[in-house]
Amino acid sequence: MITIKENPNSLITNLYCTYCAEEYSSNDIHTVCKKCGKVLYAKYDLETAKETITRKSIQARSVYNIWRWHEIMPVKEEKFRISLGEGWTPIIQLQNYGKQLSIDNLYIKDEGLNPTGSFKARGLGAAVAKAFEFGLTEFVMPTAGNAGAALTAYTAHIGGKAHIFLPKDAPKFIIKEIEVMGAEIELVDGLISDAGAKAKIEGEKYGWFNMSTLKEPYRIEGKKTMGLELAEQFSWTLPDMIIYPTGGGTGIVGMWKAFDEMEQMGLIDSKRPKMVTVQPSGCQPIVRAFHQGDKFAEPWKDAHSFAAGIRVPGAIADYLILNTLRESKGSAIAVEDSEIRDAMYKMAKTEGTMVAPEAAATVAAAEKLRESNFIDQKDKVVLFITGSGLTTPYDW
Repeated sequence: MITIKENPNSLITNLYCTYCAEEYSSNDIHTVCKKCGKVLYAKYDLETAKETITRKSIQARSVYNIWRWHEIMPVKEEKFRISLGEGWTPIIQLQNYGKQLSIDNLYIKDEGLNPTGSFKARGLGAAVAKAFEFGLTEFVMPTAGNAGAALTAYTAHIGGKAHIFLPKDAPKFIIKEIEVMGAEIELVDGLISDAGAKAKIEGEKYGWFNMSTLKEPYRIEGKKTMGLELAEQFSWTLPDMIIYPTGGGTGIVGMWKAFDEMEQMGLIDSKRPKMVTVQPSGCQPIVRAFHQGDKFAEPWKDAHSFAAGIRVPGAIADYLILNTLRESKGSAIAVEDSEIRDAMYKMAKTEGTMVAPEAAATVAAAEKLRESNFIDQKDKVVLFITGSGLTTPYDW
């Protein structure tokens, strides 16, 4: 019998700024780059990781959550690697809908099966675990809903306290979910950006650690596990295209980070999927910036859409998202709210899958991209279903 080696440690070495390259110690608590205010990433000793992370060794592991790849995750001590069962979500081929669109290999990765019903569990699971390792237990966050539910769940799990700021029109079910799990809630007039401004003020006033999207370095580490899983589930060959609903953009840039790390460890080759961002027509800052050739995305004025999770006027990771789209030879597309609604019902009736509006945006986008021939019939395409429709009223 061959013994499979497994390094029990995290191989995190330091943090670095994704814009100015300034480096920081991973032994200290950080938010964003002190020099330029941009996003920090975690760096790992990938040469050492190669010794224990191989195709065979990973597939022999019995852990099926975000800590499956613990060597390239940020939490150093195993006792702090908390889990509610997030990750290892299924990939499902859309046989019926794929035929309708004449796409032979159309798949979803169903993130709605994560704890609290969305992909947010991955990022917040990792971020809360790392914060817990640092001794932090009280957090603040602005959210359109799902991220707040995930933060509250993991905070409750460690016996901490969450302070959640939401727009008043956030889904009532999710507001109730957050309330039941013990968070302190404040409903704010306006958008997530308005909630973010209030959360920042209150957090600084009371000393709560801010878990806003990419305002700390570790949510992205949880989100990158979507990319790690995708490669493993497709037998180490990435799909031709990934279509992703984009608000703050942590998922799309997280997967791009994962692909780079896997290539350095020899798990995949240099071939990359075309990465496609989807936003609602009423709030499309990344789409506009992509097609204008801009390096950064100007905040979107008068943002509106019933898909609250991607109704995000501005993203701190705008430059990272745009770089990813361009490096991958991908694209960015806007869809109407009416198209999102139609796609929600199409997925339910055609494939038996209830999807959230944000997730349905990818379905609507696939239809338009096929019509324009950006998607070829033979392409292997993955739509990220970032949230379950079971938390979303189907009555718009």
